[in-house]
Amino acid sequence: MNMKEKPNHSLYIQVLRRLSPEARLMKAFELTEFSRQLFLQGLRLRFPDLTESELHTMYLKRLEKCHNRNY
Repeated sequence: MNMKEKPNHSLYIQVLRRLSPEARLMKAFELTEFSRQLFLQGLRLRFPDLTESELHTMYLKRLEKCHNRNY
């Protein structure tokens, strides 16, 4: 990674390292939920005519494709 492109990255890492293990875990949960909501919003924008049920089904199918599975 080129640090010139992300000048605050090292500061962000320092801040994360100062967090307690519990706070880091909570940050991971927060970022996971944020990512899921962002993904869902992107689907809503791309497929505005889908019902909530259809959107939820598509969301779950696409999430399943994202997981690395060993089978």
